[in-house]
Amino acid sequence: MSLLIRPGLRGLCLAALLAASFGARAQTPQPDPEALQREAMQKLVEKQARESELKAIEQRLAGNTEARAALEEEIAAIRADRAALNKALLDTTAKTQAAEERLGGLETRLALLQSSEAAIRRSLDGRRNLIAEVLAALQRIGRRPPPAVLVRPEDILEAVRASMLLGAVVPDLRQEVEILSTDLAELVRLRDGIATEKGKIGSEMEQIAAERQRLASLIEARRERETSAAKDVEQQAALGKELAGQARSMRDFVEKIEKEISVTNKAADAARHAIEQETRDQRERMTALAFKDPARLAPKIAFAEAKGLLSLPVAGSRLRGFGDPDGAGGTIRGISLETRANALVSAPSDAWVVYAGPFRSFGQLLILNAGGGYYILLAGMQRIDVALNQFVLAGEPVAAMGETSEAAATTVGVGTGQPVLYIEFRKDGVSIDPTPWWTKSQGEKVRG
Repeated sequence: MSLLIRPGLRGLCLAALLAASFGARAQTPQPDPEALQREAMQKLVEKQARESELKAIEQRLAGNTEARAALEEEIAAIRADRAALNKALLDTTAKTQAAEERLGGLETRLALLQSSEAAIRRSLDGRRNLIAEVLAALQRIGRRPPPAVLVRPEDILEAVRASMLLGAVVPDLRQEVEILSTDLAELVRLRDGIATEKGKIGSEMEQIAAERQRLASLIEARRERETSAAKDVEQQAALGKELAGQARSMRDFVEKIEKEISVTNKAADAARHAIEQETRDQRERMTALAFKDPARLAPKIAFAEAKGLLSLPVAGSRLRGFGDPDGAGGTIRGISLETRANALVSAPSDAWVVYAGPFRSFGQLLILNAGGGYYILLAGMQRIDVALNQFVLAGEPVAAMGETSEAAATTVGVGTGQPVLYIEFRKDGVSIDPTPWWTKSQGEKVRG
């Protein structure tokens, strides 16, 4: 009776262990790698947006630099223009002063000529009576010629007197008239020349005044533009500093986001790895617990999920491995282990016995159905201790080796004298490498 109850108690213990395992996992929440990945993606989107903003700021900063350079060139050109305008203004001033000096000289000369004219007029006025008498006498002579002396002797005295008067006055009068005529002609010429020069100088003065006004206006406009450009340069410089500060802040922020993304990705990878590791550990624990349940009547896990969990069915050293040359132009489709005499052979996995008995020159052959299309072949034993259709547990003894191996030459290709166990895994009728199913230490033994 106690033998019947004990498997049930073991099942309850297994259930308790499974519940405790799931409870411990529930009490220790693991980071969600998908949430961390979503967070990383959000940060990446934010990083891309900030990089776009940074690019726009850098473009504005480049435009600001170009604008500042253009303004500085304009200021330099304005200063050069202002120097040229100042030179032109100085030249215009010099021309104006020279014209004024010429005008002053002409006015001085005109004043002298006017003084000479006044003196000549005064001289003429002082001799006006004499000149009037001479002119009257001349007029009379012209109207009445002198009488003939032989005809009228009484007129001789009058004729002599007129001759004496004319003889005394006419030479001086002729000289004065010639001088006056020359002075008057020169005075008229000078007046005409002075009037012409005054007109020219007046026109030139007007042009110079207009040019000076234009130059002064240009200089003032240039000065205002220079001041405005200088202010623009200052504003652009201030804007450049502000944009540079924004760019630095944005770069720092982008670098910070990149670091956060890296940290988040690492955390997501770590969480994913931890979950995968926990899943593997959980699966291994579940598998180990499943293998420890002696009351099972069928495999608790699929054979494909038992990779890395199976133990070798016998203690021994490898003679041949999967894929090694078989000496006949082919390859070995399983592994061969050299064992001790009479070594105990156990089932590598939970399975059903589908064949148990001798097979050609292989000695005793045992074929186990592990489920899912997987089969395990064990050959070279001397004795089989299980029956057909029997369910065997992983680690359950199923056969025994002999003293020597009669099948060694068949399975290995050489005769060693020691018992040799041949193991082959098949999936859907095709031989597969069994190495991934052995535990790490057993796998290293097989590879060694």
